[in-house]
Amino acid sequence: MPSWQNFQPFIVTGLALGGVYALSGVGLVVLYQATGVVYLALGAVGAMGALITYSLISGGMAHWLAWLVCLLFSGGVTLAYGMIFGPLLAKRDPLVKATATLGLLLVLFGAMDLMWTTSGGAVRSLTFPTDGHGFGIGQITITWTQVIGLGTGVAITAGTAAFLRFTKLGTAMRAMANDREITATLGVPVRRVEAAAWLGCGILAGIAGLLLADMVALDATTLTFLVISSLAAALIARLRSITLTFGAALLVGLVQNMLVPIPALTSYSSMAPFVLAAVALLLLSRRRVIALSREEA
Repeated sequence: MPSWQNFQPFIVTGLALGGVYALSGVGLVVLYQATGVVYLALGAVGAMGALITYSLISGGMAHWLAWLVCLLFSGGVTLAYGMIFGPLLAKRDPLVKATATLGLLLVLFGAMDLMWTTSGGAVRSLTFPTDGHGFGIGQITITWTQVIGLGTGVAITAGTAAFLRFTKLGTAMRAMANDREITATLGVPVRRVEAAAWLGCGILAGIAGLLLADMVALDATTLTFLVISSLAAALIARLRSITLTFGAALLVGLVQNMLVPIPALTSYSSMAPFVLAAVALLLLSRRRVIALSREEA
């Protein structure tokens, strides 16, 4: 077993990645509650936005403007998909809804493979100005980018909770989560609420794509399938609680990264999100069965 000192840098990295997984997971939960759609294309949208940002910066565009283009792209693509296909999927089976977003993932992934080919061993990187600056705690060096990753997750979770609780649009989203048909009969503009949920989820996908491109790698495959970690956090929270999603995302990030310095488990670190989600779902299902059996008794 490695020493405690060997684990410390991976704890910092795990918390930073957990914060990014949290903001993606919050977007997944809010969209699911408002529309019933599990947005599997979230990672691909963020990945393509990050690659567009890389190309624009390489062409001489200012960093902040390229970042804005990424958010506009991810939000616009997600909103367009939701407005075109959302009404068609509204009354379909959850499996059909998820499969439809998987189709979008494959389309975007194919487009990225054609536009940003990796042949020739080209290495791309997207760096933030905060990468080279930070502070130390003991023997650990923490960059401001890592602080931003965790801080963004905290801010998005808290801000979304406040939005859902104290705004009219947030109240409408919570009402749709409880009963969509009754909410519509009460005069709530369902399409407008859904549009806000799609747009918000897309913007969060863009933010996550930028941060993960810097902290992990600017690679279409890697970024596209990092949505699995966010989805695992959302599944642990049963696609209901954004607070629980935040805690689950930190757990996924920590466990995934703390397996890396253990030689015998390094190759299994990518499986951690699947295992944690499966265990959580089994435990939650068991509790529900026990509770129902007690009620019947």
